[in-house]
Amino acid sequence: MTPLDDLPDPTDDPSAPPADGAGPHDADSPAATASGASVPVEDILSPMPGGAGGHRSGYVAIVGAPNVGKSTLLNRWLGTKLSIVSPRPSTTRNRVLGILTREADDETDGHQIILLDTPGVVRPKYRLHQHMMRDVDRSLGDADVTVFVADATERRLTHDAQSAVDRVQGFHGPVLLALNKVDKLGLVDEALPLVDLYAQALGRAPDAVVPISARDGQGTDALLDLVLERVPHGPPYYPPDQLSEHPERFFIAEIVREAVFHQFRDEVPYATQVVVVTFQERPGRKDYVACDIVVERDSQKAILIGKGGAALKRLGQSARQEIEAFLGRGVFLQLYVKTRSDWRDKEGHLREYGFGR
Repeated sequence: MTPLDDLPDPTDDPSAPPADGAGPHDADSPAATASGASVPVEDILSPMPGGAGGHRSGYVAIVGAPNVGKSTLLNRWLGTKLSIVSPRPSTTRNRVLGILTREADDETDGHQIILLDTPGVVRPKYRLHQHMMRDVDRSLGDADVTVFVADATERRLTHDAQSAVDRVQGFHGPVLLALNKVDKLGLVDEALPLVDLYAQALGRAPDAVVPISARDGQGTDALLDLVLERVPHGPPYYPPDQLSEHPERFFIAEIVREAVFHQFRDEVPYATQVVVVTFQERPGRKDYVACDIVVERDSQKAILIGKGGAALKRLGQSARQEIEAFLGRGVFLQLYVKTRSDWRDKEGHLREYGFGR
């Protein structure tokens, strides 16, 4: 393959106390709305063919193994936190759709990119994982362009990375390889052997390779420019101020689940699902939100609640602050913990929690 050029360094439990305050509006809430220069890299294939100017609009799937920074990249491009993140792998369970819009002006014809943040590709262990992988495949089926995110600090393809490559092999559109976490390398050149490894695994050279740091923004603008060159011309799909098609209650549940990932360890976060039972907007007062936190074992329930309810209270305080920041208004949050044995392997529970729809 063509070498890269001169890369510089760069509670169903009444005894459990409320988590934070106390506190129906069962209809779906409104969809959320929108309230550096990088390392230069040579395109691996020939430049994009020229074409008539005009607005660009298309779907872009962000795909890769767990914990490579896909959600961080989505948030970086959107300029706001839409996907939850944690240092632990497999935090994302659903496809998260983010809408990046720039309206036409004197300098540009405008564009709208529908970004699809996907679960990290794994070899399924539970039925939940099977649903997650279907979301990956569905995103690839919808995409005009795929951004494959790889961990630049790895020296070989992990099993999950190979599984991700296997799913992308059937995608016939442009594939851009983003080598993320270059901020952790002494020299960007250290990541170059991965380019050949991924090209061999994909069975073709990536359309472009860009070293990036989604965390600090290095290379992400250049990557976005390369994506835009490959997005087709067309009208926007969504209003210019819309940030996602998901309702607010989806993001509230995700924020609570993110707080679980940050506060608890071992299997507890992975055995946890959050369901928003009540979301009531109350003009002139704090919104009322009640959530069920579902776990698989009574022992996990006890860990979440903690002695005297202290752990659940701390969780509620942390989640409430994030929810208020997301909504831009006060929230009265109440959490309950429920046990649903082996819910990750039971189709009825999975469908109840929104998987497989």
